[in-house]
Amino acid sequence: MAKLKLDAVTAAAVDLARAAAVEAGGDDAVGEHLGVIAEDGERVVTHSFASLVPGYSDWYWAVTLVRAARAKAPTVNEAVLLPRPDALLAPAWVPWEDRIGPGDIAPGMLMATPDNDPRLEPGFAATDLPVDADNADWVQLRTTVAELGLGRPRVLSRYGRDEAAERWLAGPPGPNDEGSKEAPAPCMTCGYFVALRGSLGTLFGACTNQYSPWDAHVVSLEHGCGGHSDVVAAERAKELPEPAFDTIGIDQTLFD
Repeated sequence: MAKLKLDAVTAAAVDLARAAAVEAGGDDAVGEHLGVIAEDGERVVTHSFASLVPGYSDWYWAVTLVRAARAKAPTVNEAVLLPRPDALLAPAWVPWEDRIGPGDIAPGMLMATPDNDPRLEPGFAATDLPVDADNADWVQLRTTVAELGLGRPRVLSRYGRDEAAERWLAGPPGPNDEGSKEAPAPCMTCGYFVALRGSLGTLFGACTNQYSPWDAHVVSLEHGCGGHSDVVAAERAKELPEPAFDTIGIDQTLFD
């Protein structure tokens, strides 16, 4: 690759470049001149200046100048504030549907579900309507289901069930969390375990032990915790003997 030629006139126009940076950022925002480099194209260079903007110490001002053919003076192309490799940058933008996570729906908030959500299907039966069908078709289908009184307009599809099962097994309700590894036995043998209905019941159930951290939560068959019903106390609490002198009854006194 041929070395870019530095135009002497534009390279010497430091004052013009500084004035452009000052106009963009203000008098107190532009520091010392850091250098000049040639850019692609004829008579195009970029001057660099230190940034004095608070919070932007690892950034610099870049002012690009260009000189037309046979012109004696250059003109300003652009003046921008750019980051150095170690500069503090804002996090990369993430689409909303990728940012939303469990627990983000607070009381009073609503989260709209697409009419063609692949995790759901019409409640009365499966349909040949593709998930990417027109939104109006899905609206018409849901309206018909509601008019016929066929129950919930939409229920979990096979894809939705499989996705939920994989997520639960890979997460804390699954068999690989720390509590399950230390548990005396799996949940499937616990008296507090109540299996779910339907196909998910072959893998999951709900915990009903009020003292377990998993009470009222879905857990897998192989999950476990220290609140297993087979952990039985060696001795039961014994009743206290009757007091030698009844100080409780109201029908007896010291003087009969």
